[in-house]
Amino acid sequence: MDYLIIGSKLIVGLIALMVVIRLLGKKHLAEMTPYDIIYLIIFGGILEESIYDSEVSIWMFLFSLAVWAASIYFIEKLVARCNPLRILLKGEPDQLIDDGKVNIKAFKRNQLEMEQVRTMLRQQGVFSLREVRDMYIEPGGQISINSFAKYKSVTAGDLELEKEEEAPSVLLVDEGEVKREVLNAIGKSEQWLREGLIDEGFDEIEKILYCEWSKADGFFIRSYADTINTNKHKPS
Repeated sequence: MDYLIIGSKLIVGLIALMVVIRLLGKKHLAEMTPYDIIYLIIFGGILEESIYDSEVSIWMFLFSLAVWAASIYFIEKLVARCNPLRILLKGEPDQLIDDGKVNIKAFKRNQLEMEQVRTMLRQQGVFSLREVRDMYIEPGGQISINSFAKYKSVTAGDLELEKEEEAPSVLLVDEGEVKREVLNAIGKSEQWLREGLIDEGFDEIEKILYCEWSKADGFFIRSYADTINTNKHKPS
């Protein structure tokens, strides 16, 4: 009998989760926010506490699931109607780069490092920060990119032209610190880096926020003087 009750609770919990996901819509699966994770943690807690506790009847379990589902549905509907509440609970896009300039406060507010951002860019097929005009981090943690116009032009494939393959760029200076392990990986010395930076007009590495290099395009540098220091968000 105990096995039957445990199995029944598990099946009911699974059905309840599927119903809630269905009611909230498919967009929720692609746009998970921290609050959606909280919903799932609470669901897991209800299921864990109920499934093996013989004192919790199937009706008590159903009541808990009903309250959980109704609460989520009510909050989601309320958030959809009240924009300030939506921003409070769901957050809003935060602009990390504006017209090619890095927003330092936005980076710190979202606890991001340059290498993390480069990883996210590569996942979207962008291998150099020089291509990025505007970049936003969405409430779910994804990034949205608006490239400079010259990087949106017709491709060599469209024109049926032959073009040499290019290696991705590497990060050599991150927040004023030289990435020596990266220099070693590409077979370059720190002296080579310093001389290259001087040629580009930068004689103090400590003043450089970001420096990448590629064989095809050379150095791309952003100093702290090139940054913006605002709390700019994307308009709702």
